Amino acid sequence: MKLNAIGITTTNLAKTVEFYTLLGFEFPDHKPDEQHLEPKISVGSAKLMIDSHDLIKEILGTDPVPSNHSAFALEYETPKELDEIVQKLKNSGFIITKKPWDAFWGQRYAIVEDPDGYKVDLYASL
Repeated sequence: MKLNAIGITTTNLAKTVEFYTLLGFEFPDHKPDEQHLEPKISVGSAKLMIDSHDLIKEILGTDPVPSNHSAFALEYETPKELDEIVQKLKNSGFIITKKPWDAFWGQRYAIVEDPDGYKVDLYASL
């Protein structure tokens, strides 16, 4: 078995692309009305699948709702890089659920929230 993909939904593709671009993802050319989008990933990484809210509602028969805890985590090279990314997100008006802190398990850690409420953990080894 292999974890291959993480899926989230969006009600605003442009804002979601802005958020995940600030986290470091690169996106192929896309149209604002696309129903499914996947950023480029590095070899060995699980892919991120971004689907429109309407598409997932049609598939599930109910509105998709983010959980109250993090959907996934992203690892960064250094604590400084993590801090810089969190600051860029804050400066762009995105929600910082938990400001960066040095966790007892040996990582610089932060929790941020995408435009639709999906929480994403960010970390780097200390």
